Amino acid sequence: MNLVTPDFGLLFWMVVIFGLVFFLLAKFGFPIITDMVDKRNAKIAQSLKDADEIEARMAAWKTEHAQMLEETRRQQSAMLREATETKARIVADAKEAAKAEADKILSDAKLQIAAEKEAALRDVRKEVALLSVQVAEKVLRHEMAKDGSQRALMDQLVEEAQDANIRS
Repeated sequence: MNLVTPDFGLLFWMVVIFGLVFFLLAKFGFPIITDMVDKRNAKIAQSLKDADEIEARMAAWKTEHAQMLEETRRQQSAMLREATETKARIVADAKEAAKAEADKILSDAKLQIAAEKEAALRDVRKEVALLSVQVAEKVLRHEMAKDGSQRALMDQLVEEAQDANIRS
């Protein structure tokens, strides 16, 4: 047996066995292998399609996320603007209320000062009147010490009192 140049009989049986193995593989093995390769190709194609779809969704989500962030920033700036306006309004209202309260306190103080001034003036007038009466009484006593002048003064005072009652 020479391995480099095979015999006709060996070559014949090798071709027959090869044909038989090829036939069996073609009948039973190749359909299974090609079916598995087709399934694998379909699975790869579906995975690529799913990946493209996911990529498209991610791009859409990214755009949506950017829009949501922009909307959130707008709302935040609107809230800050509103808070600033509210703060300014509260400060202005507080200043106005404080000014009104200060004006009221000042007005009340002026009224109280005027009332106390009036009371002090009344007290001074009362004291002046009492002092005047006391001085007049002392002067009258001194003048009344004389006998005739008492009677004339009494008559004069009675006449003045009657005139005052008539006018009232």
